[in-house]
This record gives sequence, structure tokens and C-alpha cells, in this order.
Amino acid sequence: MTPPSAPRRPSLALLVAAARGEPRLFAVSVAGSALWGCMTVASASVLGAITDRVVLPAFATRSVDARALAAAGAAVLAVSVAKAVGIMGRRLGGGVVQYRLQARDRYAVTRRYLALPPAWHAAHPSGQLLATAGADVETSWLPMGPLPMAVGVVVMVVVAAVAMLLADVQLALIALLVLPALFAVNVVYRSKVTPVATLAQRRRGEVSAIAHESFDGALVVKTLGLEETETDRFAVAANAYRDAQIGVGRLHGVFDPVLETLPRLGVLAVLAIGATRVSHHELAPGALVEVAYLFTLIAFPVQAVGWVLGELPGAVVAAGRVAAVLGAPGELPVGDGHLPVAGAPAGLALQQVSYAHPVITSGTNQTEHTGGVVGVDGRPDPPDPAALALEAVSVDLVPGSTVAVVGATGAGKTTLAGLTVRLVDPTSGSVAVDGVDLRALAAGELAGVAALVPQQTFLFDDSVTDNVTLGEPVDPAAVRAALELAQAWDFVAALPDGPATRVGERGVTLSGGQRQRIALARALVRRPRLLVLDDATSAVDPAVESAILAGLTDAGLRATVLVVASRPATIALADEVLLLDHGRLVARGRHTDLLADTPGYADLVSAYARADAQRRAATGGGR
Repeated sequence: MTPPSAPRRPSLALLVAAARGEPRLFAVSVAGSALWGCMTVASASVLGAITDRVVLPAFATRSVDARALAAAGAAVLAVSVAKAVGIMGRRLGGGVVQYRLQARDRYAVTRRYLALPPAWHAAHPSGQLLATAGADVETSWLPMGPLPMAVGVVVMVVVAAVAMLLADVQLALIALLVLPALFAVNVVYRSKVTPVATLAQRRRGEVSAIAHESFDGALVVKTLGLEETETDRFAVAANAYRDAQIGVGRLHGVFDPVLETLPRLGVLAVLAIGATRVSHHELAPGALVEVAYLFTLIAFPVQAVGWVLGELPGAVVAAGRVAAVLGAPGELPVGDGHLPVAGAPAGLALQQVSYAHPVITSGTNQTEHTGGVVGVDGRPDPPDPAALALEAVSVDLVPGSTVAVVGATGAGKTTLAGLTVRLVDPTSGSVAVDGVDLRALAAGELAGVAALVPQQTFLFDDSVTDNVTLGEPVDPAAVRAALELAQAWDFVAALPDGPATRVGERGVTLSGGQRQRIALARALVRRPRLLVLDDATSAVDPAVESAILAGLTDAGLRATVLVVASRPATIALADEVLLLDHGRLVARGRHTDLLADTPGYADLVSAYARADAQRRAATGGGR
């Protein structure tokens, strides 16, 4: 999917933002560049003076004045040292500013990704998000590399123009005529390269998105024999990116020779006219050397302005894409409420909860529901009832109870689980824990009491222990207890390095059931007061699953457990069952009572049992 076009920040605003982002270091880099520019001009004046006072007298008298030679050497050394100091300040300051701004924005983009809800992420390809956090952030601040030098060039041109005019007005005017031509060429170049650079930046994101999809879907690609199809799909995007980059290269190929030729033509004109005037004794040789050398010195650095202008189009586009992420709406607001600090199981209440899945509208910064548009304030128009994932669900869970949520595919079970841990907010109604609306809780407050274990588990390429603790300081005994409670300790202890064994990217070295049990241990080690299991043991053998659920009670886990379940044995362990049908709560009660009194419930549960038996027969049983 092509991402929406991002608002662009004007070039000047981008440079001003860079200066404001790191004012001290930017000032250091500009001061160093200005010193370098002034010393560059000073070196030409020193060279002209040496020509008149040392070189020419030496030719005339066939002897060298030692004091004059020492003074000339001292002058050259002083100018060179000052110039070197300026170069160090320019490069170190400019480089640090560039890398700090890139690091700041990369951190800000990543934090924004974490704050935005799952619905926003579902509407944006992961590869595109990676490209924004990586390539776009890097490109947006590339002009900061040559910018300090360009500022120093401006200072140098002004000082050099004054020095050339003082040396000889006629030669100075000839030399300075080239500078407007250089700037004019740069302006034309920028107008030509901007649309091409914009296209290249977009193509780069498309290549990244396709590559990421192919890597994530490697199993599907391999098992369905789609290698050539995916290769062709990637080739189309890669070729489009190549063509866009070639377009940028062609423009470089046209304008770079022009930018290099114009200064050389100026030097030739100065030398030709100046040599004629020297031969007619109308100009001192030192003045000609000074003007020619000055123009030779400033001709190349003037191209630094062109480098900045050349980087700006791509930087503006990339900065716009970064700004679109940083300004994306949809973040769930938080309050300042707190939950009781107690070890008692949490109470959970849903009051008239309805929810419709949102979709980010392409080309806008709005989140659209099927029945209306949601702005930044998160207040949608009433959605179409037919499109609701949940409709007017009200339920109050007894603290410490185990409640199973049952329903056919698409009934709204996963949506209900996500609402209880506030992955999303309800379209209408409220969800409360211990009597406090989740929207009123302070940031991080709910995560301290509730834990969700989804069906699709994710493990990091790290050790089992680190996947359970996620970097938090947890006693190894507590980690083992959580693994034992999740019925995972036996296979973890049998791994080559035990709990210290790395599990590979996404836990590739483990089976689906083993990954689910480690994910369950990750939640249990935090001793949640509200535990939500979204079919979290679907890949586990039924006997192991029963042992896990029975162990939660036997271990004295003081938590209210909400489990999305499909197996009859799991459902039977629950204190209460909630039956959902097309987003509505159609029945609730004990499993045995629903079997006897609720039409269709027995058929649904038996269908689950048959499907599970077929799956286990086909796979040889879960692990």
C-alpha cells in the first residue's frame, strides 16, 4: 500500500529546525566554518604579500632575506593552524549535530510507533515504517553535513570579495561574475531534482515494505512455491527504485560538470586579463596572484552551497514523512487515576461496550470508522450497527473467577480481549478495572495489574530468561516458578543451555506450543491481578492445557482470568462462560447449564472438539 503523502516542511524551516535543535554545537560548527573561510582568504593575502616581498625581491637580488623568509613562514604557519582549527570545529560540530538530530528523531519516531494503536499499524506496512525510522530519518538531516561549510563559504565569499576589490577592482568584478552564474545553476538544478528525489524516496520505502513482507512471510512463500512470484514482485519495485535513482544520477551528471567548469573558466579569465595587465605594468604580480589564488580557493567550496541545495529536496521529502508519523492521530489518551495497590484479584466490568474496527484513510491523518470519521479527539460518529465487532456488551466479572469467552469465528472474542487491556478504546460504553474507567488511568497503571497473552506469540532472538523477564530485574527463582506454572520448565531445562538458551528470531527453534508457554510465563512472572488469555494455549496439547489452567488455581494466583477458549475441557474449567454471537452477548452461565439450556451451544463446543481432534491427528499432537 502506498503511504499517504506527507506534509512537507519548507527547506528554510528544516535548516532553522536543525539550528534550534542543537544551538550550541551548531554555533560551534558555524564559527569553525567562518574561521576556516576567513583564514582561506587570509592565506591568499599572505601568498600575495610573500610574492611581492619575498619571491620577487629574491629574483631581483638573487638572495633571500632570512628575516623576511622567517616572517613569511610564520605567517603561513599561523594561517594554516587557524585554518585547521576552523576545519576541526566545522566538521566535528556539524557531524555531531547531524548524528544527534538523527538519533533524536529516530527515538521520537520509535516512541510514536509504540504509542499509536494497533489499528494504525494495521493500515501501514511494517517495511514502510522501518524505512521511515531508518532511511527517512537519516536523509532528513543529511544537509547538516555540508551546511556549516556552506555557511563558512558565504562568509568566505564576502571577505574574499572585499579582499579582491581591494587588490584590483577590474579582476575582482570579472571573478565575481561567475558566482551569480553558479547560484543560478544551483537553483535550476534544485527545481529539476526535487520531483525526481521525491519519487526516489517513495520508491525506496516501497522496496523496504516488499522486502519486509517477504521475510515475514518466508514460510508461506516457501511452502506455496512462490519464490519466483515474490522475486518478480520485488524486482518490479527494485527496478522502479533503480530508475528513480538513475534519474537523480542523470541530473547530477548534467549539472556537476557545469558547476566545476564555471569556476575554472573564471580563473582562466582572471589569469588571461591579469597577465596582460602585469605585462603592461598596470598590475602588481602579487595582486594577480592574490586574486587568482583567492578565486581558485573559493571556486570549489562554493559548490558546498550546491551540495546543501542538492540534499535539500530529498531531505524535505523525508522530513515530511517523519513529520507525518510524529503527527499521526490515534494515541489513546491517559488520565491521572490509580488502581488500589493490593494483591487481590481485579474486578472487571464492561458497560454497554460497542466497538467498530477503524481504518486509517489513505491520504489523510484521520481514522475512519465504517459509520463516521474519528478525529484526534477520538469521538466518532455512530457506526453502522451491521459493522460492529461488539455491540452493547455488558458484563461484570467476579474478582478471582475464571471466565471463558466462547463464540464462532468473527464473534468478537479477540476484540473483547483487546478492550480489557486497552489495546483499543470502545466506540461507546466503558471498560473498568476495580471500578476505574481504563481511560482515566495514568500511563502504565493498567500494565501493572493486567497481562494479555495473545494466540500469536512473539519471542525475541534472546534467551528464554530474557524473553520471560524482558529485561526487568526478576529473581531467577520467580522465573523458574513462572515457567513451571506454564508447564514449560521441563522442556526449557532440557535445552542446551537451559533457561540461558537463545531461541532464535521469533522463537524459531521452538514449537508453537513451546512458544505459547514461554509467552504465558512472561505474563505470570509479573503476578497480574487480571490475566487475559486470547486462545493462548491453542497450540498446546489438551492435557498440558488442562494442567496449566488447573495450576493457575492450585498455585494460588490471585488473579481474575478471562480466557478465550474453544476446547471443551478448557471451557469446563471456567467458573462462568460468556457466549458471543456476531458481537453480541447472547448467553452466560456455567458450562453444564449452557449445554442444557442454550440452543446451538452444544453444537459449537462439539464442533470445536472435532476440529481440535482433526488438527492433532494431522500434526501428530501438540507439544
